[in-house]
Amino acid sequence: MAMAAGHLMRCGVIHPRVFPVLHPTTHRVEKIMSRGSRVIRCQVHDSRGFTTVQPKIRKVEEIESTAGQVIQCRAAVAWEAGKPLVIEEVEVAPPKEMEVRLKILYTSLCHTDVYFWEAKGQTPLFPRIFGHEAGGIVESVGEGVTDLAPGDHVLPVFTGECKECAHCKHEESNMCDLLRINTERGVMISDGQSRFSINGEPIYHFLGTSTFSEYTVVHSGCVAKIDPLAPLDKVCVLSCGISTGLGATLNVAKPPKGSTVAIFGLGAVGLAAAEGARIAGASRIIGVDRNPTKFNEAKKFGVTEFVNPMDYDRPVQEVLAEMTGGGVDRSVECTGNVNAMISAFECVHDGWGVAVLVGVPHKEAQFKTHPINFLTERTLKGTFFGNYKPRTDLPLVVEKYMNKELELEKFITHSVPFSEINKAFDYMLKGDGLRCIIHMDG
Repeated sequence: MAMAAGHLMRCGVIHPRVFPVLHPTTHRVEKIMSRGSRVIRCQVHDSRGFTTVQPKIRKVEEIESTAGQVIQCRAAVAWEAGKPLVIEEVEVAPPKEMEVRLKILYTSLCHTDVYFWEAKGQTPLFPRIFGHEAGGIVESVGEGVTDLAPGDHVLPVFTGECKECAHCKHEESNMCDLLRINTERGVMISDGQSRFSINGEPIYHFLGTSTFSEYTVVHSGCVAKIDPLAPLDKVCVLSCGISTGLGATLNVAKPPKGSTVAIFGLGAVGLAAAEGARIAGASRIIGVDRNPTKFNEAKKFGVTEFVNPMDYDRPVQEVLAEMTGGGVDRSVECTGNVNAMISAFECVHDGWGVAVLVGVPHKEAQFKTHPINFLTERTLKGTFFGNYKPRTDLPLVVEKYMNKELELEKFITHSVPFSEINKAFDYMLKGDGLRCIIHMDG
């Protein structure tokens, strides 16, 4: 074969039950045994000394180091609000201090991408590279990055965890002072510059992630290192919406086993909240949505009953209270509609009921309820990203999937190659499906 001892190689992960684990990083190969084009066994040298590894079914590929160099790659650029994305050749600069450059392998489309692509209700910022739900591999790291290395499997996240601020040090908060979500910033926080350009002209970032590009640069505090055996084409959906809904239930509502839970809104986030209720062992999960066609799909996520507010001439909170003998034990609101938020709060049982707000309302919306609803010991909570700390907690969510506690496949309803990324927008605009996985090699 073309590869020879002494070359820098990228070694695949070895199954831990059979062989020692080498994370996919660059090693110097000393000896190679091969069969055809596939490496059967190789002896590599790294900081730990010599290790003999067997790549099993994974190919060991020869690579040239791109660290410190500008990379040219494909990216889906939004030139104007609401116009189809255009696949362009872009230049991606190397990472600077506390930044990492990632090779994105899979990404998916979230409603937040669509909302800002349509430029509804905020200052437009174009040209821009959207995308924030993704899975990839670290290509190179900038100065000061010590907990990530080339070859690490990671999930980039729209919010971060610096681990130094008051929020990061507080066990109950995930709202990092330094890396909290900023929808208007289109540059890196270290120097106020973009790492993307076309013919020398900057292309703006989105949410600090911009995963609709084969390579992207992200602050290291917004990158969660995960189990290299986890399939990136599945766990990439944990970067945003699925974790938000799941954590709203498991981390904030915390329904006791055997409890009754109402989920307002049966989109991807709401179904993730239902999945959390299923995992927690809720005995009744009541889906509340104006679209009755969603109920059959919701059954896959543990929803046992369905209520359409349009079928009644009285507030839905009264309907739910009647169904459950005084109110549900927990409710999770995932619509962003302020009236649904009020209903979600007022439908919980007095004395112990807890309502959790997940959806983002219109900036001028006002939440109105009678103070007696609080005085009778109902609790109202809000949550951001399901109260998950990205770097600390997301690897544990991935483990839930690997241990078969969490089912992700049922969230994935479509798949398209990167060259057809606009189809993903079409699916979402039509309300067709939950998550569309975009394969970056297509």
